[in-house]
Amino acid sequence: MVFRKLPGVSASGMGLRLSQKFVFLLFLSGLVTLCFGALFFLPDSVRLKRIFLSKTESQPVTVGSENDVREHLKKGKVAGGEALEDMTLSRSKTDSASKDEKVTSSSNQGANTDTSFDYNKFKKCLLKPPLGIEHGKPSDPQTLQRREKVKEMMKFAWDNYKSFAWGRNELRPLTRNGHIGNMFGGLRGASIVDSLDTLYIMGLMDEYNDAKEWVETSLDLNSNGEASLFEVNIRYVGGLLSAYYLTGEEMFKRKVMVLGEKLLPAFNTPTGIPRGVINLGSGTSWSWGWASAGSSILAEFGTLHLEFVHLSELSNNDIYTEKVMNIRKLLNKIEKPHGLYPNFLSPVSGNWVQHHVSIGGLGDSFYEYLIKSYLMSDKTDEEAKKMYYSALEAIEANLVQKSPGGLTYMAEWRGGILDHKMGHLACFSGGMVVIGADDGAPEKRQHYLDLAAEITHTCHESYTTKLGPEAFRFDGGAEATATRLSDRYYILRPEVIESYMYMWRLTHDPKYREWGWEAVEALEQHCRVEAGFSGIRDVYAQTVSHDNMQQSFFLSETLKYLYLLFSDDDLLPLEDWVFNTEAHPLPVVRKSCLQGEGGTHDKTTSE
Repeated sequence: MVFRKLPGVSASGMGLRLSQKFVFLLFLSGLVTLCFGALFFLPDSVRLKRIFLSKTESQPVTVGSENDVREHLKKGKVAGGEALEDMTLSRSKTDSASKDEKVTSSSNQGANTDTSFDYNKFKKCLLKPPLGIEHGKPSDPQTLQRREKVKEMMKFAWDNYKSFAWGRNELRPLTRNGHIGNMFGGLRGASIVDSLDTLYIMGLMDEYNDAKEWVETSLDLNSNGEASLFEVNIRYVGGLLSAYYLTGEEMFKRKVMVLGEKLLPAFNTPTGIPRGVINLGSGTSWSWGWASAGSSILAEFGTLHLEFVHLSELSNNDIYTEKVMNIRKLLNKIEKPHGLYPNFLSPVSGNWVQHHVSIGGLGDSFYEYLIKSYLMSDKTDEEAKKMYYSALEAIEANLVQKSPGGLTYMAEWRGGILDHKMGHLACFSGGMVVIGADDGAPEKRQHYLDLAAEITHTCHESYTTKLGPEAFRFDGGAEATATRLSDRYYILRPEVIESYMYMWRLTHDPKYREWGWEAVEALEQHCRVEAGFSGIRDVYAQTVSHDNMQQSFFLSETLKYLYLLFSDDDLLPLEDWVFNTEAHPLPVVRKSCLQGEGGTHDKTTSE
């Protein structure tokens, strides 16, 4: 630095003054440093550290506060449009699954947020006891005998799973070993979690207690694998939620809250539409490799609403509901071709990627969750109601067809061209239409009842050998028949039986119980093997070829729907319960009752 000579000041005098100032400043800075350093070693210094440290170095987040969760989610980094990373809870890896629950239980200690859920008040807000007067025991001896047969099938399937595949996700009954698969991101015990409520409502209490003990001691939520957001939500989140609501076991609630929070990072996209695959450890998410142009799938991001609303209910944290409501907002904003919802949507741009519409695979449960969201809200969710009936009107106008033989079916739509195919997955729609028949326009009630009956009849007709193929066609002279070898398999799917159950509950036409019994006999004849139940490769073949897989949804859905079909209507009454797409019963949310005093009935009956 060059100093200019100042008037009246000698060079030597100026240098002396500068030296004195420098020494003084050096002394002062040392004193300040010493004082602040000492403060950090005082007993209460942690409060000072919070002032000086960056917000990104804040304490680990729990579920206790919506603001805490949001702050935690800001910690990730965005790179090249990819999902935010490293957004899971800052908790240590443990061998005991019960330690996971400390993260959520600590939320109850927050000063400003009350996350307690009053289970006793919830029970009082139900209109009827969940398990009925006598656990839904039918008075008719034949129906009771059939119900007992279904219960025996469940015990047989469960016992073999426990013997040969305990802790794995599914049983391979021919080779008598377990299957893990790659859908659940390292989570184990899918058949156990999926079976909890089925075992409980069937009164298989020893088996239920074994399942509960495994969940408590061995369900490790600290996995670090690639999971399907959709499958983890409907099976694990749905299964744990229903187990909690049916039993009041706090352990199930703690588990599901930890798992639910692990799914939140999947929503960190430019649009808020979640990607289909998430690493449960790191929070990184991405789209399925086979999905067109990195799309998210309608049936996947549209099948979160029921479970996420209940995650908000249990945690007193609106973030879960906000995530799924944001999906609604985007879908309402964008243009829909002919009122239809295509199956592929970009989570980056928020635009449809292909104009392929299906009520079967890729689309199915989105529509199911619209009407069920309305019913689960105690019929207060008017937006869901409007979206459902508008979608159903577009489906009827564009997809519902009548075959030359008089069968009503739902075709698929590919950019304006109809593909006259209906999948087994689409056979849930008979049940969907009938549960919404009462809440549409009054003049259309009978029309909806008729439409539901016609679709269910068509699906029954596809069960040529009392079990039906994966997909069946209505062209080239075919009538509800699989014309391709690749469509002839049956993997213990529940959708046709699901529609039988709903049609029975809402019409009491005895043919639905007869059709259900046909399915029971066919399952026993074709799918029962020495060590469980197996899917079959060709429903038309004279010689049965098994696929060696007892799917977890066979225990959760197929056998549960059969059991309910042969039970009285007061077992999980539809006034109180809505089934998620994996058949896990979730209660109707009666906000006015839950927030008020008392309940809607006096539950003096033993459950």
